[in-house]
Amino acid sequence: MKNTGKLIFLLMLFAACHKPLKNTGLPFYNTPDFTPLWLSPQDAGYKSIHTIAPFNLTNQLGNTITNKNTTGKIYVANFFFTSCRNICPPIMDNLAKVAQTFENDRRVLVLSHSVTPRHDSVPVLLKYGQTHHINSNNWWLLTGNQPDIYKLARQSYFADDAAGFTKGSDDFLHTENMVLVDAKGRIRGVYNGSLQLEVNNLIAHIKLLEAEKL
Repeated sequence: MKNTGKLIFLLMLFAACHKPLKNTGLPFYNTPDFTPLWLSPQDAGYKSIHTIAPFNLTNQLGNTITNKNTTGKIYVANFFFTSCRNICPPIMDNLAKVAQTFENDRRVLVLSHSVTPRHDSVPVLLKYGQTHHINSNNWWLLTGNQPDIYKLARQSYFADDAAGFTKGSDDFLHTENMVLVDAKGRIRGVYNGSLQLEVNNLIAHIKLLEAEKL
């Protein structure tokens, strides 16, 4: 009987150790150090998950773009400038693969924010988009007030990681990061846009979000 009891205990312990995780989807990110949090609607912190702050910018067509345009949409945000000749071209090429993958999917958008908005006016962005065959239906090149863009990038998207969280608009913003935002404006992933493997993961994670019910 003692051996039987031990066997039952060991079987229960094994089952507990191999119990499926409660949350197997993408995590949420509340802080610029990108500490992952797996939360479900039943968890206490679910209602206080970090969301992207309201914004008001202008795209390459001269249309006003606000957070209302992204409500209910999954989107990828990045930060670039049209005269960049080093990290931006390969990142934008990789981002084009994301945009093309979801070209006919109205649930997915790409938002590329200029970090030199004084130079990247609407006509400049329009020409850039035409030169690089950017589809303005699902990929918006955005310009606006520089302090607003930098604050949005660093404090909402955590685009410059923890090191850039408190920097101002006088500190130049230059990052390889692509940030994945879900349909409720919550950060669900960050990816190095210069690496094809990371971009492949980003595409796969967008598909996961499309199937998510949170």
